[in-house]
Amino acid sequence: MDLDTIREVVVARDRADLVGLGEACAVLAGGTFLFSEPQARLERLIDITGLGWPALLETPPGLEIAATCTLAEFAGATRGRETGRAVLREDWPGTRLFAQGCRALLASHKIWRTATVGGNICLSLPAGGVLAALTALDADALIWSQDGTDRRVPLREFVVGPERNMLERGEILRSVLVPTRTLRARTAVRKIALAPFGRSGAVVMGRRDPDERTAITVTASTTRPVVLDFPAPPEASEVAAAVAAIDPALWFDDPHGAPDWRRHITGVLAREVADELRTEAGGGP
Repeated sequence: MDLDTIREVVVARDRADLVGLGEACAVLAGGTFLFSEPQARLERLIDITGLGWPALLETPPGLEIAATCTLAEFAGATRGRETGRAVLREDWPGTRLFAQGCRALLASHKIWRTATVGGNICLSLPAGGVLAALTALDADALIWSQDGTDRRVPLREFVVGPERNMLERGEILRSVLVPTRTLRARTAVRKIALAPFGRSGAVVMGRRDPDERTAITVTASTTRPVVLDFPAPPEASEVAAAVAAIDPALWFDDPHGAPDWRRHITGVLAREVADELRTEAGGGP
């Protein structure tokens, strides 16, 4: 869709170019959402792809994923040697969630080559698959403010509701850091939708850390990601109690699923995820 209200597009080359973000000025990266519907309030776009951030960067604390990393780069990152793709460490099984999160999205592979990790996170939709995967891996968001300061926010706290998050006016998401601890975790995923190619009705992602701590992350069925923490892989009764304790106001209601159905099916999927994490090969009960 053409945006006929846009009067200027600025290609940012450094942080000083990120000025004026606000009501009439927005960040452009992949643009798959911006150009999908009218944006009558916008008059100016700042293209951040010119900043040249590496899509995936191994650092001492873990893996830094740039906001401008495309879904194709994110999903295509592999462990071990593979020509033509980003290569990650072989001892990072948690990266399996990258492609699984992207496959939970209702999007073609053409969209994958354009849409970005940052766009999926900042759009903050309940069914955001990349948001789900990175929340499940206990990632932190690095946020740049216009005054030159930075702040980090746990991704599990970043989203506060459908299309609402903790970004303040003038701030942008710079990157997401996934810690080594969770990159080394074992994972399990379950997803359901009312139609084969429909938007996800519930997505549940589980993580079992090397020290046995376990987290089960619920998305799509709730208005924001909900993380259920356990000191060890939980039994079915523990999972059922944790799901039952989720605030009733958080169950999402839209044409892709009623709240009572989402609550029920989330409990079923969460128990399956917990069971897989308990009984996975080599993991023991």
